[in-house]
Amino acid sequence: MSPIIFRYDTTIEEEITRLSQALEQSPTLKTNYWARWLAIQLLEGDVPLLAEVQAMTEGAAILQVLSRSRDHLETHYGEDAEIMLAEQRYGFVNEMVKQVLVRPDSAVLTNSDKIDQWVTHRWLGIPIFLVMMWVVFKITTDVAAPYLNWVDMVINGPFTHWMVTLLNWLSLSGTWLESLLIDGVIAGVGGVLVFVPVLMSLYTALAILEDTGYMARAAFVMDRPMSSLGLHGKSFVPMVLGFGCSVPAIYATRTLENARDRLLTGLLVPFMSCGARLPVYILFATIFFPQNTGPIIFGLYLTGILVAMGLGALFNRTIFRQDEPMPLLMELTPYRWPNLKTIWFSVRGHTLSFVKNAWTVILATSIIIWFLMATPVRGNGTFAHVEVNDSAFGLVAGALDPIFKPLGFGNQQTSGALLTGLVAKEVVISTLAEVYKVAHVTQSYKPATTFLEDVGEIMGSFFVATFDTIKAIPLIVGINLFEQAPTQNSPALMKAIKTDFEATSGGHGALAGLAFMVFVLLYTPCMVTIVAEWHEFGFKWMLFSVVGQFALAWLMGLLVFQVGRLVALSL
Repeated sequence: MSPIIFRYDTTIEEEITRLSQALEQSPTLKTNYWARWLAIQLLEGDVPLLAEVQAMTEGAAILQVLSRSRDHLETHYGEDAEIMLAEQRYGFVNEMVKQVLVRPDSAVLTNSDKIDQWVTHRWLGIPIFLVMMWVVFKITTDVAAPYLNWVDMVINGPFTHWMVTLLNWLSLSGTWLESLLIDGVIAGVGGVLVFVPVLMSLYTALAILEDTGYMARAAFVMDRPMSSLGLHGKSFVPMVLGFGCSVPAIYATRTLENARDRLLTGLLVPFMSCGARLPVYILFATIFFPQNTGPIIFGLYLTGILVAMGLGALFNRTIFRQDEPMPLLMELTPYRWPNLKTIWFSVRGHTLSFVKNAWTVILATSIIIWFLMATPVRGNGTFAHVEVNDSAFGLVAGALDPIFKPLGFGNQQTSGALLTGLVAKEVVISTLAEVYKVAHVTQSYKPATTFLEDVGEIMGSFFVATFDTIKAIPLIVGINLFEQAPTQNSPALMKAIKTDFEATSGGHGALAGLAFMVFVLLYTPCMVTIVAEWHEFGFKWMLFSVVGQFALAWLMGLLVFQVGRLVALSL
C-alpha cells in the first residue's frame, strides 16, 4: 500500500521542492534520507539534523537555500515556518477525524473528567491542593512517629549498648576511641537515621500523588497564582519536587522552555522545605509546641511557599521585569491507580540517597565536629575530655554568637549547628546531639542480659510500632487532627535544647525556637544545592542565591523573635 503524502499549500510546496533539490545534490543525504522528509524537518528547525548538515562539506550551500526558504515563508505568512507547517498538518488531520469519527450528541464525561471538575475548579482547586499537602504532612508527623521511636530505641538502646560492651571487652572503655564512636559516630549518624521513617513516608506520599496524575493537576491549578510571579504552572512542578530534595528540583528546571523561567524557578526552589529540614521541624516543634506540632510544621511549609511567591513577584517586577513568561501547555492524563513498583523504586531511590549521605557526608562531618569538640584550645581539659566552651568547636561557633543573639538563640551550640547545617540540614540535629552529649542509652531502654533478649526487644517493639502506626492513621481525618504525635526524640536532647533556648532568649524559648525553625527554613539547604545552582546557573547567580537566602533567613528570624517578644511583653 502506497503511503499517503500530505500536500501543503502551493507556497510551502514550492519551498519544499526547492530545498529537496538542493539536498539531492549531496550523495550522503540522498542515500540516508528521503529528500522531502528531510526538507520538511529542516524547515521546522530540527536541531540534530541541522547540525549534521552544517558539518558536511556541502552544508553551507544547503543552509543558504534553507535560510532563503524560511525567510520567504515567514514573510509570506507572517509566522514562523515551523508553525505554518504544523498548522496545515494538524488541519489536515482534523478534517480526516471529522470525516471518520462519530461523536455523541452530548459530551460524555469520564471519571477523570468528573474528578477534575472539582480538583481543577477555579476556586476549589487551591484549597483542595492545600488539603492534600496537609494530609501528606500529617502522615509524616503522626503516622510515621511510632517507627521513628522504634529506630531511635534500636540505635540509642541495643546498638549503643552493644558498642559499649564491645569496647569494654577490648579494654577501650573511657578512651578517646569510645568517645569518637559513641559521642561522634553514633550520636551524629544515628541522630539522623532515626528520621528515615519520616522521610520514607514523605517520599511515599509524594510518589503516590505523582503516579495517580494529581501532580499534573497541581501544576494546572497553580498556573494562575504562578502567573503573578511571571511563571506558569509547570514551574511549580520543580518547586513541589523541592519538598523532597532541592538538588533534583534544581535539575528539574531543565524541563522548562526558556532560560529565564529556569533561572527564576531555580532561585525559588530552595525555599521549598526539603525532606532534610523536616527532622529539625519535628524536634523543635515537639519541644516548644507539643500541643500543636502538626499546625506548626504545616505553617512552616506554607511559609516557604508564600516567601517563594513573594520573592517571585518581586523578581518579576525588577530583575526579570522585561521578560514575558511562556504560556502553560500540558496534557492532563487520565487518573490511574498508583503502580506499587513505580512508587517503591521512587521511595527506595530517595531513601537510599539519604542513607548514603548519612554514611558519607554526615559521617565525615560528625567526625570533624567530634575532633573540634575534643581538641582543647583553652582551659585545663585534655584531648577528648574538654568542655564544649573550651574546645576548638566552641571557639569557632562562639565567633558567630553575636550574629544570632538578636534572634534569641545565640550560643555556641546553636551557632555551631547552623554552621554545620550548611553541609546538610540533617547535620543540625547530629551536631546538637554531639555538643549536648546525649547519645548514650535512652531512658526508656533497659539493657538486656543477653544478645538474644536484645533482639527479642527489637522485634517486639517493631510490632508495637506497626500497631501504633495503624492506630495513628485515623488521626489524619479524625476529630483528633491536631493531637500531639508521640514523643520521638531523646528526652535528654529535648531538655538540653529547651533549657538553652529559655536562657538565651530571656524566657522566650518558644519564640526563639520558632525563629530558629524559620531560619532553618530559609537559609541555604545544603552544599550540594549550592553546587547544583553553580552548575545550572553560574557562579554569579549561585552567590546571589546563597547570600540572599542567608540575609532573608536572618531578617525573618529577627522579625519572628523581636516582634513576638514585643507582643508578649505588651500583653
